[in-house]
Amino acid sequence: MPAAYEIVDVEPDVFLVHGPHVNWVVLTEGTDLTLVDAGYPADAPAVIDSLAEIGARTGAVDLRAVLLTHAHGDHIGGLGEVVAARADAPAVLAGPDEVGHVRRDFLHQVTLAQVMEHADDPRVMRWADAAVAAGGLRAEGYPDVRAHAMDSPLDVPGRPVPHATPGHTLGHTSYAIPRVGLVISGDALVTGHPTSAVEGPQQLARMFHRDAARADAAFRELLALPSGTRVLPGHGRLATLGAPGA
Repeated sequence: MPAAYEIVDVEPDVFLVHGPHVNWVVLTEGTDLTLVDAGYPADAPAVIDSLAEIGARTGAVDLRAVLLTHAHGDHIGGLGEVVAARADAPAVLAGPDEVGHVRRDFLHQVTLAQVMEHADDPRVMRWADAAVAAGGLRAEGYPDVRAHAMDSPLDVPGRPVPHATPGHTLGHTSYAIPRVGLVISGDALVTGHPTSAVEGPQQLARMFHRDAARADAAFRELLALPSGTRVLPGHGRLATLGAPGA
C-alpha cells in the first residue's frame, strides 16, 4: 500500500509535505533537491515516495542535501533509511549547536515521565500511542552530519538561509527563503499538533521544549516576521502571518 502523505505546492520550487505524523519540506533547483527533515522512522517510505513524486513532476531528481531543523526522533527518525535509499549520497547538515544532538552525543527529548504527567488528557495519550507506533521510542542518531554556516544562504538547492531559533532544542534552526517570503519553522512555531485543541500559529506544549524561556523568545521572533510571511511548520498547515485567523 502506498505511503500516506500530502504534497502542498507552496511555490513551483517549494513543497510542504504532510506525512502521517509530521511535516517535511522539499526544495528544488533545476535537477537538484534539498530535503528539510525526515519524519519518524515509520515515515521513511512516505519521505522516499514524496521525493520520487516531486522529482517526476519537476525533473528534480538528485538529492544534494538534507537539512535538519532539529534532532528529535520525529524529524530525523527516517533519515537513515531515506539516505540509504538514495544513490546520490546527499550531504546531511544541521546548525552547529545541533550536530551533537543529531549524532546522539546527548538526547534532549520529552520523557515518558513528562508525558505521563498528562495522562488525564486524551489528546496527549492518543498522540503518545501514535508516536510509539511510528518508532518514537527509537533513539538512533545519524553520525555522518556536518554543521552548516548560519545567517547566510547555503550552497544547496533552494539557497535557504538558516537562523538560530533555539529553545525547543538548544540548536534548533529555522530556514528562510527570502526571495518568496517563506520560513521553514520546524517546531519553533507550529500551526497544529495532536496534543493541541486549536489551529494556527502556536507553540508546542512546554513539555516538548528543552528550554521553555528560549523557546518563547524564538516563537516571538518568528511571529514578528513581516506580515505576509508564509510559515511552513513542522506540524500543522501552511500559515500566513498577519492573515485573518493567523
